[in-house]
Amino acid sequence: MLEVRLQKRFAPTGDTAGFELNAQFQVGAGTTVLFGPSGSGKSLTLDLIAGFSKPDGGRILLNDRLLVDVGTGVFLPPQQRGCGYLFQRHALFPHMSLRENLTFAATSLPKLERHRKVNQLLESFRLTEIAGRRPNEVSGGQRQRCSIARALVVEPAVLLLDEPSTGLDTTLRHEFYEILARIRDEFSVPVLLVTHDLEEAFILADQMHVLIDGRIAQSGSPREILNQPASAGVADLLGLFNLLPAEIKQLDPGANRSKLKWNDVDLEGPYYPARLLGDRVTVCVRRDEIAVTPKMGKAEKGSLVLTLEASSETARTALLHFAGGLIVELPLEEFAENRHHSEWTLRFPTSTLRIL
Repeated sequence: MLEVRLQKRFAPTGDTAGFELNAQFQVGAGTTVLFGPSGSGKSLTLDLIAGFSKPDGGRILLNDRLLVDVGTGVFLPPQQRGCGYLFQRHALFPHMSLRENLTFAATSLPKLERHRKVNQLLESFRLTEIAGRRPNEVSGGQRQRCSIARALVVEPAVLLLDEPSTGLDTTLRHEFYEILARIRDEFSVPVLLVTHDLEEAFILADQMHVLIDGRIAQSGSPREILNQPASAGVADLLGLFNLLPAEIKQLDPGANRSKLKWNDVDLEGPYYPARLLGDRVTVCVRRDEIAVTPKMGKAEKGSLVLTLEASSETARTALLHFAGGLIVELPLEEFAENRHHSEWTLRFPTSTLRIL
């Protein structure tokens, strides 16, 4: 178990704004993802855990072993922390072969143990046949596998990965995901992985911490965070939600029902405890939870008819843009069959209307 409570401050200088990291979280078994936008302090957090930078306050415990305690002056150097670190650019020694890179990282082990461990990892990561090549003589995926093997050679207590899939094509990215699954199953080492890629976070994370402006905005499983963002900032960062300013016009606890007014449109939601009539709130609804069909005849009661303003497409889905900044997502095949329609009928399922 890795327990982190850290503060690090950077004062504003010239045309550079100040920044403060003030984060507290835990890393347990499996893969924990630190998710956030660029500049939120993700890589800085890894550097502080690994010992490459000193915090201004806080403490770090790894399996009940104190790595850092600013209050008492404890600050173990990186080589004494038991952290394996995979950098964004792999950071292999270019003048050494892949085998020599692993051997150098294992110098603290007895000679026979070092030789056995290096051979085991070369085989495990499918590098045996190219072990004599230098990093510039192998592919990007092979360099990455070597970097991970090097980080594991001394059996670290935690593995820190900083944007590990950056620069990898789709095939290599999925190969990396398979490698990480094997690490979890075979090596039983907790992993803390930094990423700003939401899809990657959902594929890999057992637990997820959302870091915004140097602070943990929400923690939980990816599914928990997706189902109930803790704030408009988290919902906006996920990029999958409509955030609609609305006013509560009716509350009916007996019927578990409420009415919300958005852009002169009435929306029916569930009952919201601890809310009052007239409260101004932000309605948070996922783009893919809004039911949308081309308008055919008279619209049903409770539905909303809007004119399509624009559309955009991804590999699998279409995004339909309506007035008021409303965006609806639906399967690409379904949109392709109906793209000629200008008017669409929308229904907001009651249970999907969260308020923030």
